[in-house]
Amino acid sequence: MNQPLLELRNVDTFYGPIHILQKVNLHVNKGEFVALLGGNACGKSTTLKTALGLVIPKSGEVFFNGIDVTNMKVAHRIKHGLAVVPENRRLFGPLSVMENLQLGAYTNTNKQKNKENYSRVFDLFPRVAERRNQMAGTLSGGEQQMVAVARALMSNPELLLMDEPSMGLAPKLVEQSFEMISELHAGGVSMLVVEQNANMALKVADRGYVLQTGRIVLEGPAKELSEDEELRRAYLGR
Repeated sequence: MNQPLLELRNVDTFYGPIHILQKVNLHVNKGEFVALLGGNACGKSTTLKTALGLVIPKSGEVFFNGIDVTNMKVAHRIKHGLAVVPENRRLFGPLSVMENLQLGAYTNTNKQKNKENYSRVFDLFPRVAERRNQMAGTLSGGEQQMVAVARALMSNPELLLMDEPSMGLAPKLVEQSFEMISELHAGGVSMLVVEQNANMALKVADRGYVLQTGRIVLEGPAKELSEDEELRRAYLGR
């Protein structure tokens, strides 16, 4: 079996004295869309931050492409193929859309590759191309989500981390957001997506994990998680 693209092994993390993640084991294979589900304050975003390097585990290891990156800095992980679409998009509002995209491409010094990346994201998101000279802070929520994803793709990531892509969006825009995510996945982008909207995430994911108070309590194929009545009542709020 091929080695996972991302793997967390027996990860324990703390914020001060508070034990946040407890013996978390999680992996994402190349080409997979993995959904990480759970309620508020269960440790989902901390798991993503641990994968990215914003949080260093007290014990356990993080591997990316077979390399132990547990103690490596965020910049190293991004340079070697991780990218993130943060919660609430976190665009630079006073900058133009194009300037935000340029910031996403800062690790890539190949001018020809950057040119190809601009063409790619503009093909994927025609609205982003239309708004390229507009200040990012003046865009609608759905447009900002597109720009945030486009910015992340500018670094040619091997794995895209997404934190609550549906947060703050109207129901119609949530559907559009997951259609966009599904299209990216169909195009070969590997993803780990943290999401509270379990119903929507499991419709398009390959596999899922459910976190409860810092522990993985469920995992399996997305279809099985979605269809199991007892699991849905207990953990997915349905």
